[in-house]
Amino acid sequence: MTYDVVEMFTSINGEGMKAGQLAVFVRLKGCNLNCSYCDTSWANKKDADSTPLTARQIYNKIKEEKVNNVTITGGEPLWRNGIRELLELLAGDKELAVEIETNGSIDLEPFNNIENRPSFTMDYKLPDSEMETKMHPANLKILDKRDVVKFVAGSRKDLDRARQVIVENDLVTRTNVYISPVFGEIELSDIVEYMKEYNMNGVNMQLQMHKFIWDPQERGV
Repeated sequence: MTYDVVEMFTSINGEGMKAGQLAVFVRLKGCNLNCSYCDTSWANKKDADSTPLTARQIYNKIKEEKVNNVTITGGEPLWRNGIRELLELLAGDKELAVEIETNGSIDLEPFNNIENRPSFTMDYKLPDSEMETKMHPANLKILDKRDVVKFVAGSRKDLDRARQVIVENDLVTRTNVYISPVFGEIELSDIVEYMKEYNMNGVNMQLQMHKFIWDPQERGV
């Protein structure tokens, strides 16, 4: 079993619970969605350059970096055949803190019983993404305090929908909730004012730190 890896690199984690910490990123090729604001669409193309690596080869390269945080991303990594093999191998190393970024459309239940499973950083796609109909709502019941649910908002309409989903699913008490801006599409202060307007206690606003350190289109950072 091999995985099409479009890039592997070490950088800081730009968002989430480990924002600002070093992490090894493993980006797999391909995605089952086509979000309007996708910032890694180049990695989703069928002809994107990639290197086929086995789970053991990926694991060995991670260990060579001597960095404990690992982020498996894409594209949509859970869409890849055989991804469980890789996740189980990584989960078996108690020195690693593994998270997998997933777009909310793939059922998380088959991966929830992995011993020492990776944390899920799950997007819930809002209306501006044009992908909300692809969401798998049952995933919201699986997430716990190991995990993150992220709402990427580009408008007040998106913020309204995010708030509705957060409240209806009692997400603040069950998992870690983050709101991110669609880069360049919404004023950051507007998100803050919205959170104040609705007393959104327990919700974290976050920025994609790497897009402020490097060019937003820069790869491998």
